[in-house]
Amino acid sequence: MIVRRAVTADAPGIGAVHVSSWRSTYPGVLPDGYLAKLSVARQAHFYDRSIRMGAAVHVAVAGTRIVGFTTARLTRPNELGDGEIETLYVLDDFKDLGVGRALLQHTAGYLAGLGCTAAFAWVLQANPATFFYERLGGKRTATSLTHVAGSTIPQTAFTWNPIAKLLEGSSVLRK
Repeated sequence: MIVRRAVTADAPGIGAVHVSSWRSTYPGVLPDGYLAKLSVARQAHFYDRSIRMGAAVHVAVAGTRIVGFTTARLTRPNELGDGEIETLYVLDDFKDLGVGRALLQHTAGYLAGLGCTAAFAWVLQANPATFFYERLGGKRTATSLTHVAGSTIPQTAFTWNPIAKLLEGSSVLRK
């Protein structure tokens, strides 16, 4: 498996991971009709446009298949950190194999290379993988409500301050 910056040709695979992850993670959390209507083509178009605009999208590739991805951005002052890991999605068959860890650490290395000293990620509280963020040293630092598909859903922010805590034990190059 390799982790690298996404290119536009990755957009269909990224869209497929997004849809598959949401459908397997959020039944009973998000409306069934919303999950059923998720479109790989629509998500691929969104990520294609994002990549073309320079968004920080990173992918995990096993063979020729996209098996996970992250998105990240610099944040405004006075947020929970100066870098946000906006998304982290991994296909079910590749969970518990180190893919999520590799993606998160690679993305943290990218943010650190931009000068970020602390990073955070908002995670829906109903996400069964919240323990994963704590296991990688994330501290629960805030809670809020978010709105998805007409539903109001609680979320928790996990923060790595300093960001080096997330990079510990990583072979990620900070570039």
